[in-house]
Amino acid sequence: MGHMNYGFDDNNQSTSPDVVLRNGREILLQAFNWESHKHDWWRNLETKVYDIAKSGFTSAWLPPPTHSFSREGYLPQDLYSLNSAYGSEHQLKALLQKMKQHKVRPMADIVINHRIGTTQGHGGRYNRYDGVAMSWDEHAVTSCTGGLGNKSTGDNFHGVPNIDHTQHHVRKDLLNWLLWLHNSVGFQDFRFDFVRGYAAKYAKEYIEGAKPIFCVGEYWDSCNYSGSKLEYNQDTHRKRIINWIDGTGGLSTAFDFTTKGILQEAVKGELWRLRDPQGKPPGVMGWWPSRAVTFIDNHDTGSTQAHWPFPSGHVIEGYAYILTHPGIPSVFYDHFYDWGDSFHNQIVKLLNIRKSQDINSRSSISILEARPNLYSAMVGDKLCMKIGDEMWSPSGKEWKLATSGHKYAVWVK
Repeated sequence: MGHMNYGFDDNNQSTSPDVVLRNGREILLQAFNWESHKHDWWRNLETKVYDIAKSGFTSAWLPPPTHSFSREGYLPQDLYSLNSAYGSEHQLKALLQKMKQHKVRPMADIVINHRIGTTQGHGGRYNRYDGVAMSWDEHAVTSCTGGLGNKSTGDNFHGVPNIDHTQHHVRKDLLNWLLWLHNSVGFQDFRFDFVRGYAAKYAKEYIEGAKPIFCVGEYWDSCNYSGSKLEYNQDTHRKRIINWIDGTGGLSTAFDFTTKGILQEAVKGELWRLRDPQGKPPGVMGWWPSRAVTFIDNHDTGSTQAHWPFPSGHVIEGYAYILTHPGIPSVFYDHFYDWGDSFHNQIVKLLNIRKSQDINSRSSISILEARPNLYSAMVGDKLCMKIGDEMWSPSGKEWKLATSGHKYAVWVK
């Protein structure tokens, strides 16, 4: 387990040489949705790079760039082929070059929990990788998913061959591939898909070896429910995410699924949920904010998959919360580019306020109100915000209204 960071942060964390994590001023854009592969995606994004940079995003998470059995990219096969349903290698490199010019870091979606075989091997399953780079045999596949390797060190991603990260040659090949993505292709940041599938120590090894600037892991499991009702206390849920981050030596952040789960119930008239018994934010953000990537929706939870969507009438309140709070906020492509100019501009306004008031991942927070229809907080010493139906404003003439909209307002001084 190593150190645990419940209730405090780590300004002098020696295992995190990353200037970026210490700086805490990252703002991410998830630059795709579940249908993006149908829309000449690398070219589409190239037209938006200037706007992405101007809006203040430091990093844009791109969909999996390599050849995949499924068009969305999440069933990888030939990892060294950069021709995918999103576009050609040439188009991808043109996009990455433009992002570099505008100082937006490209984030690669790293899918290394599983890999689709090219030929049938042990048990008649497609668990051999003949005829492509990284030509592994069945020993590279976990015994739990039909291979001849060792038992998985995490949860199974069912129905496909799961990679056995205990094998030295497998890890060596994966690290070489990550180094290639980083040093030759030009991806500066990594997003690790389905990190529940293999031990966090392997993610740590890959990060230490490939040295990306910024990393985030997808540790997604269910929140705590009583029947269909979300429980108030989600400490065991956020502890599992914290344990994974801790297992990477604090070198990676993680998506704050706890905050998403609580926030999307809270905005429906249960804003009391947004203060935990210690008076802190109730998600990962409340325990280890410099490693918590907050978000409203992604390609799985929202988009056309809609596995766990944020209530659509409350999305802007959600952004008013995460964009004014500690943690590292992430904005979803659909909300930013598909929901109309008014929505885009409201988010940009919130991003500008975050920057002008120097809110960062470790900013102090004082929760002032948390009752059914009102939540308010002071973040740092120069920003106050509220969401919910009730009227509220900070006391004192020095506070000026900076922006407001449907059920939210932000003041600065």
